[in-house]
Amino acid sequence: MDKLIIYQIFTRLFGNQNTTNRFNGSIEENGSGKFNDINDDALRAIKQFGASHVWYTGVIEHATQTDYSAYGILPDDPSVVKGRAGSPYAIKDYYDVDPDLAVNVPNRMAEFEALVERTHVHGLKVLIDFVPNHVARQYKSDAKPANVVDLGANDDTSVRFSIENNFYYLPGETFVSPEKSQEATTNALHEFPAKVTGSGSITASPDINDWYETIKLNYGFNIFEGGQQFEPVPATWKQMLDILLFWANKGVDGFRCDMAHYVPIPFWKWAISRVKQQFPRILFIAEIYDPNLYRPFIFDGGFDYLYDKVGLYDTLRELMEGHGSCYNITRVWQQESGEYAQHMLRFLENHDEQRIASRFFANDLWSAVPAMTLSATMHTGPYMLYFGQETGVRPEEAEGFSGDDGRTTIFDYWGISDWQGWINKGRYDGLGLSDEQQRLRSFYQQLNYLVNGSDAIQNGYFYDLQYANDNGQSPGYDAQRLYSYLRHTDRQKLLIVCNFSINTTYETTIRIPGHAFEVMGLSPSRTFTFTDIFLTNSEIDAVGTMGVPVVLPPRSVRVLEIK
Repeated sequence: MDKLIIYQIFTRLFGNQNTTNRFNGSIEENGSGKFNDINDDALRAIKQFGASHVWYTGVIEHATQTDYSAYGILPDDPSVVKGRAGSPYAIKDYYDVDPDLAVNVPNRMAEFEALVERTHVHGLKVLIDFVPNHVARQYKSDAKPANVVDLGANDDTSVRFSIENNFYYLPGETFVSPEKSQEATTNALHEFPAKVTGSGSITASPDINDWYETIKLNYGFNIFEGGQQFEPVPATWKQMLDILLFWANKGVDGFRCDMAHYVPIPFWKWAISRVKQQFPRILFIAEIYDPNLYRPFIFDGGFDYLYDKVGLYDTLRELMEGHGSCYNITRVWQQESGEYAQHMLRFLENHDEQRIASRFFANDLWSAVPAMTLSATMHTGPYMLYFGQETGVRPEEAEGFSGDDGRTTIFDYWGISDWQGWINKGRYDGLGLSDEQQRLRSFYQQLNYLVNGSDAIQNGYFYDLQYANDNGQSPGYDAQRLYSYLRHTDRQKLLIVCNFSINTTYETTIRIPGHAFEVMGLSPSRTFTFTDIFLTNSEIDAVGTMGVPVVLPPRSVRVLEIK
């Protein structure tokens, strides 16, 4: 399998050219991007950027404070909607798409289908979210096929748990939202009996910091008394499989599965195998934060890729912020090596994380250079870029529910000024970007080209050089801030060195031990030419046994091909 480069688009924000940006503004005030905004020019630019897959985030219909009752869509009580636009992870109808994203609301599914076809025409694969753990508090499908039973429609609400129920209940108790909205609604929420909240909080009165806008789906775990019941196959399993097949039949090429580790592995094994019987090349990516579950989710559950959040992301974030240690990179690959390193999806930004350039993170556009290079080149697994990462999007104010938190809002209607220069009135040519933004995007594009054109990065073995250069073995080598490694195949050998220091230039010699030359099938006594094939186009001639002299400015990398 080729190395994937996933480009994540938050669909509601991507094409929005509105600049009003009123705090907590409505869709009429602040605007919303549409499926149609992701036009041929946009997709051509993403393909030329080097991506292989586009993850369209927030496609499926979710709870919102925007009133679409004129189109037969049940309004949501504002007390269980986060933000004016609403969370894309509070799914309201698994068989429909978000009306915010349509130019013509009654034609919304056709507009999405056209986007899928358009994306495929440009040689890109389509990923969307599958949100299996929870649904919106007022879930109701008005677009489901005629033979589909709606979630909760056949539940016995007099019992807390049943294998035939889709939800968990608190009989005799009424749900109380922590957010008392003053806004009028035509569909005031009265949830009796109360259902268990999406995060698993067993209370009718969840906390304001809880996932109070969602309710948890029941896959056969008895969350009240412990134990599990998967025989006969729980009702929820069958209904969720039908949803996966519905979207696969729309031409979707893969699913990013939200909070997958909250859903039992036996379900994933059962469902993924059945989907892949019909769609063998479809991808499943798990959002997962427990390393103890990595192996079973891949080899039992059937996932292709897993989020590498608590491993490499957390380690690189510390380094980008000026602390932490490169020793921790070695620890990460040792924990992930062998069985599942190639299954880890690397990233530095996504819709959940703070933006690199924000004051809450690195507060620096260029700190991404060593970290992103390492994320992209360390192993054969995929990596992901979040739209606007390549232009240095820097959230600096509260948009609404999201608050001033260094993230690009997922709850509010907003226009992103640091991104709109790339949109450039729908031409997606970047002519509205600053010179610095242009240079930053050029770095990311060159990185994608490096990855796509390198046999060693696509298919090669990995060799850590930290042990050979630490403890004074290489004068000037600071193993706290420098990280070096080899990627190699029979066709190509690369030496990659990253400097994570914010302000220190290192002049050192990278030692490649005899064992590494042996593994690569080379003689260490020979003279080799080390050519930088990434950013500098410089050349170094060195005898293998003598090491490779390098100068590394702050936040820089060297990708040296060995010949």
